[in-house]
Amino acid sequence: MAAPEKNLDKLRAEQEKDDSDILADLDKESKEFDKDSEIDRIVKAFRANAYDVLDLTPGVPEDDIKKTYRKKSLLIHPDKSTNPNASDAFDRLAIAYQTLLDEKKRAHLDEAIGDARMLLIREKKLTIDSEEVKDPDVKFMKEWKDKTKWVLADMEDRRKRQMKAQMQEEGRQQRKDEEEANERKRKREAEVNWEKTRDQRIDSWRDFSKKKEGDGKAKKKKMKTLG
Repeated sequence: MAAPEKNLDKLRAEQEKDDSDILADLDKESKEFDKDSEIDRIVKAFRANAYDVLDLTPGVPEDDIKKTYRKKSLLIHPDKSTNPNASDAFDRLAIAYQTLLDEKKRAHLDEAIGDARMLLIREKKLTIDSEEVKDPDVKFMKEWKDKTKWVLADMEDRRKRQMKAQMQEEGRQQRKDEEEANERKRKREAEVNWEKTRDQRIDSWRDFSKKKEGDGKAKKKKMKTLG
């Protein structure tokens, strides 16, 4: 009976080792799945909405932002992932984190999110006291996120148009300044050339005057002889 029991113990030990290896592989695969899933989520998130990139609710405390960034950055770090999008996702995460730590940028984003909420409320003909607004469900939150995306895109489009108009105005002003500068340059050059040829003009006038005076004397002499 000793031999069969020994073999049984051996089989159990081998089974436990196999189970341990399998569990380890499953755990590894699970972690890789979590990494890939999070990387895919970040890449698909609307990058202009830092809350969306970090998967946070607007208005969260700064400590929550820091904790979330720390956790996610460790999870998807390019050095610990073979996913080809890991580096891009990591950079987007870092930019979103820096945006939310910047008071002005975060305030600007919060304002856009607030505007999106009010637009959605008006479109749905609700009020801030409506239950759907006070206790938003998944559908309302999704609509709010979509409206935020629209507001941010519209703000960016208006910013680009304003920048383009400003650049065009600056271009017109620059051309005007250049034309005025060229005109001043032409006047200076004309004045310089006028001064350079002053002696020549004086000599020419003297020669002309002498010739005219000589012609006048010759004419008077000829007229006297005829008389």
